[in-house]
Amino acid sequence: MKIPLKKILLYSALVLLGLVIVFLVCRLMLNLSAVGHALSSVVGALRSIVLGCVMAYLLYPLTRFAEQFLLFHHVKPKSARTLSTAFSTIVLLTLIFLFAYFIIPQMVVNLPPLIQGLPEMIQSFSKNLSDFLVEHGQSTEIIQETLDKVAGMFQSWLQDDPLSALSNVMERVAAAAVGVLNFIIGIIVMAYVLMSRDHFVGQGKKLLFALCRKRTTCDRILKHLRVINRIFTNFVSGKLLDSLIIGLLCAACLAILRIPYAGLISTIVGITNIIPVFGPFFGAIPSAFLLLLTDPYKCLVFLIFIVILQQVDGNIIGPKILGDSTGLSAFWVLFSLLLFNHLMGFWGMLLGVPLFASFYYLLREFINSRLKKKGLPLATQDYVHVAGIDENGTISYMPPPSIEFHPLFRGSNSLRAKIAQWLQHPTPPHRKSRDDTDKPDD
Repeated sequence: MKIPLKKILLYSALVLLGLVIVFLVCRLMLNLSAVGHALSSVVGALRSIVLGCVMAYLLYPLTRFAEQFLLFHHVKPKSARTLSTAFSTIVLLTLIFLFAYFIIPQMVVNLPPLIQGLPEMIQSFSKNLSDFLVEHGQSTEIIQETLDKVAGMFQSWLQDDPLSALSNVMERVAAAAVGVLNFIIGIIVMAYVLMSRDHFVGQGKKLLFALCRKRTTCDRILKHLRVINRIFTNFVSGKLLDSLIIGLLCAACLAILRIPYAGLISTIVGITNIIPVFGPFFGAIPSAFLLLLTDPYKCLVFLIFIVILQQVDGNIIGPKILGDSTGLSAFWVLFSLLLFNHLMGFWGMLLGVPLFASFYYLLREFINSRLKKKGLPLATQDYVHVAGIDENGTISYMPPPSIEFHPLFRGSNSLRAKIAQWLQHPTPPHRKSRDDTDKPDD
């Protein structure tokens, strides 16, 4: 049998391609460190672009609102696009300036005295604790030794080698300079993305329609992408607004209660509140420890206040702002936080909920589409008491499990009546069986 030349060339090309792939995989396996270094360098080079795209995504609702407002007042489309982008950029820079103006001075004023006075606070706290234990007849040696070691380690850290401290400061200054440069480039990228967003969206849809064979597939993908975009937008924007309100409310209440380090603690509480579920604890624990060293009574007042504040946030402010933006129950929110924290660390705790909500939505749509093809109900409640489904698609249900209860005191069927009946007519003694009666007595 003669094999056509085209098949020979095709098989040869496939074999050659397979050998090339095997060679590349072997090279990668033998140089994993070099590959990791190359990937990290690529990610570092694209960090400013990613930052710019993220900022553009967050500012898109504001930019779109400003552009629609200008178009409504008969501004030319090109001018409206430019002015709306400039307006969003100015809003972003203003927020950064306000944060730096109000928060950084608080940190500069509070942190150095706090760091310098922390050993004295620890010593004072240990003395008060030791006096309390002595009054109640308890030993204080272990506590005193532990606190002395902590204070000594902190003092040695403050009095470290000047050269190493200087080199550490220089490294931090260089890292801060690189971060500022990436941020500036990110703002430029953000402005470019906001100005050309229609062009990028058109390119993405053009690629999608070119790759998909059926138009219905493209429509389905675009529908799912819109829903995922709505999940992310509602969650991120709502969580940022919620954290801002909580931070301002915390600052006002702490100032009224005369809690020390009110600005610093409010900043910590507001920033950590971005993390769902665990954020309030992350912000409250270090703040409470700081107040415990300063004034235990103020620490107790702060803990009571933070519990009340988080209840107000979780039951009133949060639901009003976020609503049901993710469509997840409390269990799945906790599950997504634990899972993505393990996979992605801090960023996983920030974005784990909308990521898992998107996956949950896609899985739910897939399951519902399969059930529709089989003619089965879609509501989850309809499957709670399902016993089985026959070949014709008929669902059979089983009765829900029930427990029979009897009244305790009233009625002839009550527990008290049964106990009284048993006391009046106890169980008769054990009767001999027929085999026992047939046996002769000794």
